[in-house]
Amino acid sequence: MSLLLPVFLELRGEPALVVGGGAVALRRVRTLLDAGLTVTVVAPELHADLVALPVQLERRAYRSSDVQGRRIVVAATDSQAVNDAVSADARAAGALVNHAGDAGQGSLRFAATTMRAGVQVAVSSGRELPMLTQALTERIAQLLPTQTQVDGWSMQREKALELEPSARAAALAALRVNLRAGLGLADPEAGEPRVNVQTQTVPARAVQGTPTDAVSGGAA
Repeated sequence: MSLLLPVFLELRGEPALVVGGGAVALRRVRTLLDAGLTVTVVAPELHADLVALPVQLERRAYRSSDVQGRRIVVAATDSQAVNDAVSADARAAGALVNHAGDAGQGSLRFAATTMRAGVQVAVSSGRELPMLTQALTERIAQLLPTQTQVDGWSMQREKALELEPSARAAALAALRVNLRAGLGLADPEAGEPRVNVQTQTVPARAVQGTPTDAVSGGAA
């Protein structure tokens, strides 16, 4: 089995199409909007919450020409045949496509993600086990550094880079030790045993979508 390509894409302002107007489509639309894409939704019937979002809504059936010029396409209808057609059309047009009903027919999968203090982690199980990816994401959320920690490490690095080369190396080595200690890890160069991580309780669903501390699930 070939591995998926783990990447973070900068797609702010790029056009995206979501075909479907239900709960799954709503989740995908929110994810795309959070990443700054310009989203068009095509569906005969639309979830009430879609109307309040900053997207272009077209209440009609899907047309194969809808995928033209899109960077990302999501097939999220309740019809396997329609989703298959959207996926095939999008692939032919060179767009990245997520097939909500059959991930294997798409070229894009939405990972479960967690973020705190600008540190973002995406998780995929490599198979259809969304409950596993969600559980792993919630566990990882407990291990992420706080905003205070990240700010402190960033300041320490900036100060180190201002030093002369001889002192810079020592300062960066000290930063590495401080950073690893803050995450509950020993310095590998010291030959010390691994330290157990002190975890913090993070209410995963309660903080979904917040800018500094968030967990969101992705099934495919």
